[in-house]
Amino acid sequence: MIIVPVKEGENIEKALKKFKRKFEKTGVIKELRARQQFDKPSVLKRLKMEHAIYVQKLRANEE
Repeated sequence: MIIVPVKEGENIEKALKKFKRKFEKTGVIKELRARQQFDKPSVLKRLKMEHAIYVQKLRANEE
């Protein structure tokens, strides 16, 4: 359960934004979408490898 403390006089929009941020960090929606269909282990492995290559290229470009 996500709890967002709201201070006295704080804008409700700001509190809603905090809630959305916390909810997104939990990864519930991401996991739900992943469970909607079955992906073969080989496909998951390939996607993970492609992501690792992408991240490695980004880090190489930073330096």
